[in-house]
Amino acid sequence: MRDLVVTENVTLDGVIDAAGGWFDVADDAADAELAEAVRAHGAGADAVVFGRRTFEDMRGYWPERAGEPGGVGEYLDRVKKFVVSRTIGDPGWANSTVLSGDLGAEVRALKDRPGKDIVTTGSITLVHALIAEGLVDEYRLFVHPVVLGRGARLFEEATPRLRLVECRSFRSGVVLLRYRV
Repeated sequence: MRDLVVTENVTLDGVIDAAGGWFDVADDAADAELAEAVRAHGAGADAVVFGRRTFEDMRGYWPERAGEPGGVGEYLDRVKKFVVSRTIGDPGWANSTVLSGDLGAEVRALKDRPGKDIVTTGSITLVHALIAEGLVDEYRLFVHPVVLGRGARLFEEATPRLRLVECRSFRSGVVLLRYRV
């Protein structure tokens, strides 16, 4: 069975809502070590699950950057993408499939297929639903040295006890925390 991995950029106080402007993709590119860690995680996954809003944001940004070697755009161009939505008909992005049925059943079916890890990022409404369904196997949290004091948080309710499997700091001040459920 494949693992479902939640990968999020979070503030020190647990906010994942990037609407406040605290997170910029370009900032991560400045830290080659951090960028390499992101690429390594991407190599371990062959599928990404997005909620509708995050999918639409990504679809509007990354396809134009698919030609950048070794980057997020190239990765997203080739990986299988799944969007959880009851309103999208044609996803309009290569290698994309709409999941419109029962969330738990659809994701369990993906996890039962052969392959590498399945990742979800952003998509807070979806992530909260995946947590509630008990479908998350691992959390990869890139904790940024920013405190907002408000905003959507990754954990809004109790979650099973987590086991730390990696803690790594980067020159930018970002810390990667990997937890297994």
